[in-house]
Amino acid sequence: MREPPEYRWADYDDDALLKLRFSSLRLRLRDSLVWPDVARLRDELERRGIRFRPHVWLSTEWFSPDGIPGFAIPFYLAHPRLRRLERNIMGEVEGGSRKWRMRILRHETGHAIDNAYALRRRADWRQVFGRASAPYPDDYAPRPSSRRHVLHLGHWYAQSHPTEDFAESFAVWMQPKARWRRDYADWPAIHKLEFVDDVIEEIAMQTPRHRDRSVVDPLAQLEQTLGDHYRVRKQRYGGTECRYDRWMAEVFAPRAERPYAIAASRFVREIEPQLRRLLERRARLHPYFVDHAIRAVTLRARQLDLVLRGPRRDAKRPVVRLHERIVLDVLRRNRENYAL
Repeated sequence: MREPPEYRWADYDDDALLKLRFSSLRLRLRDSLVWPDVARLRDELERRGIRFRPHVWLSTEWFSPDGIPGFAIPFYLAHPRLRRLERNIMGEVEGGSRKWRMRILRHETGHAIDNAYALRRRADWRQVFGRASAPYPDDYAPRPSSRRHVLHLGHWYAQSHPTEDFAESFAVWMQPKARWRRDYADWPAIHKLEFVDDVIEEIAMQTPRHRDRSVVDPLAQLEQTLGDHYRVRKQRYGGTECRYDRWMAEVFAPRAERPYAIAASRFVREIEPQLRRLLERRARLHPYFVDHAIRAVTLRARQLDLVLRGPRRDAKRPVVRLHERIVLDVLRRNRENYAL
């Protein structure tokens, strides 16, 4: 793995880092830890026979501007010290693992291809996904059992807007060794994947209609401090899922009660492979639902600084049960909205 260059601020504590301006970080995408993933994405496009390559840059968060065939990658993925800051303040690092990063990179590439070839203006695109001009919702109520949308990023994101539906469908289609024909064989969403397959075959070797290489809010030009950035983000995304706090309190304890006990979030990560196998086999749950439950428990346990109530050997069964309860609750709360 590429070693990041030395930065003086890498040894700063959180308070000192938050006083810095983005421009003073002097980060370069090609020198960053995320650059090998960008190279891997380009290799995937080449193996798929796709001529198009999105241009990418560092900014404050993930986004693909309308009309620009490229996307921004958040600054915190560029250096391990910034990832720790992101986790300390926001509770998790979006794209913190390679698997998660590649999922998001494929999703953002879907947006970039849509912009490059003006796909959303096509009548057949609108017939499959809807109108891209539909208002973007501030929030949406997902239907977990709907089979009209693919499952890729968290919180049933394909259901949020037609452009996200396309980007998620493209990302599922794009996955190496993808088995979408088998996995979605009896889902209405298969028609969206087949559309992606057909349209990419059609445009794969075409020159993009839009080749604008502009970048929006590049990090080097931002004079905002990291502290101001995180204050805004906490206000926007600071809401937490408290629904399961009572259930979690039955399984875990506050650190104040057991200062030297194992962190609950760490324990969930340790048993995650077993946890996945048990839940998927016992409840016959789609891996997407398991992902949702594990992320909810891990994030909330970290926010509340929860620990195990006893030894590891006694914790596994109640932790598995906790995750089962959360998945079943999600399904039950959305049952009236099922669209099979």
